[in-house]
Amino acid sequence: MTIRLANADARRVFLAKQGLCRPRGALSKAGLLELIETIGFVQVDSIATVERAHHHILFARNPSYKREHLTALLEADGALFEHWTHDAAIIPTAFFPQWKHRFARARETLAARWRSWHENGFETYVDHVLERVRREGPLMARDFEQDPAAGPRPPGGWWNWHPEKTALEYHWRTGALAIAGREGFQKRYDLTERVIPAPHRVPEMTGEAFIDWACTSALERLGFATSGEIAAFWDLVTPEEAKGWVAANLDRLEPVLIEGVAGKPRPSHAFAGSAALFDSLPAPPARLRVLSPFDPLLRDRARAERLFGFNYRIEVFVPAEKRVYGYYVFPILEGDRMVGRIDMKADRKAGSLDVRRLWLEPGVRASAGRLAALDAELARLGRFAGVERTVYLDGWRGE
Repeated sequence: MTIRLANADARRVFLAKQGLCRPRGALSKAGLLELIETIGFVQVDSIATVERAHHHILFARNPSYKREHLTALLEADGALFEHWTHDAAIIPTAFFPQWKHRFARARETLAARWRSWHENGFETYVDHVLERVRREGPLMARDFEQDPAAGPRPPGGWWNWHPEKTALEYHWRTGALAIAGREGFQKRYDLTERVIPAPHRVPEMTGEAFIDWACTSALERLGFATSGEIAAFWDLVTPEEAKGWVAANLDRLEPVLIEGVAGKPRPSHAFAGSAALFDSLPAPPARLRVLSPFDPLLRDRARAERLFGFNYRIEVFVPAEKRVYGYYVFPILEGDRMVGRIDMKADRKAGSLDVRRLWLEPGVRASAGRLAALDAELARLGRFAGVERTVYLDGWRGE
């Protein structure tokens, strides 16, 4: 039997699975870990136009979120670690064994670059950097500046990084090093065995067991998905492996038709018996929330557009003259609807959150109640970002 999920129900399910239907109550450190385990990962990004992405993502789910709890879980408790999903992310350390597959894949994909680096003497840097970290403990890239022991520098590596930074990233992406913490946004690298607690440094699952873990855990966090969406969630398995997993597990799954805002319903998969679970999930709070541009609700842009009718792109890397909205524009969620986007920046010297422009989606009215709700949300977000007041700049309504 095929379940047909109305668009409003599909939005509710996905919002709940992504932690956006939770009550506001005080969020403890243990509660924060549970939240991150529930949604799977939190993307990390260096841009701090208002607040860095990982902090903003968690704040949007619970305004009582405390940054020091995240730091403790990462740097003291070893309950979280940093690595890659589709991008740099904070991930529960309970999942660390499965990331060994990513380490192995990174070693393969970096092999061609490694050969060209080797010809330029890069191997000396790779060995030297690892030995210094082993001997001295956590180090940052800047600790290797003008390091005479490494010898003459070969040409830079990725993104024109200096060779030592490239070597540190190579060892991190291939598993020899882990992130022990950050100063500002600069990584401190240490040996993996000194960062990841021993219970999580067990051998990884292999073969079908690994694919089953990756696909099962992805579908649990998506609620419903195509095989391509399952593969893309962690970016640990290929689309072909996810498609094979679906075919091999039809007895555990049931077909669902997901109604979008427009167009034909999209055939997807859910776990058998999901209808009752979907019915039990809470509705999102009606309040208005400003999301991070990197919020996991919008990570899969095509899925977000189907479910919410919201066409959203980050324009950081788009030339200024070709941007439709702006450099770093924040999506606005109200209840289960994406109602607009806002261009703003925290001016910490002046103590203000400066609103440059607001765009509401077609059919969304700029009612007094909605604008008051936006003002209240901006005040909350501003306090979280460390500024005292909201300043609406000339032309912010598009006049």
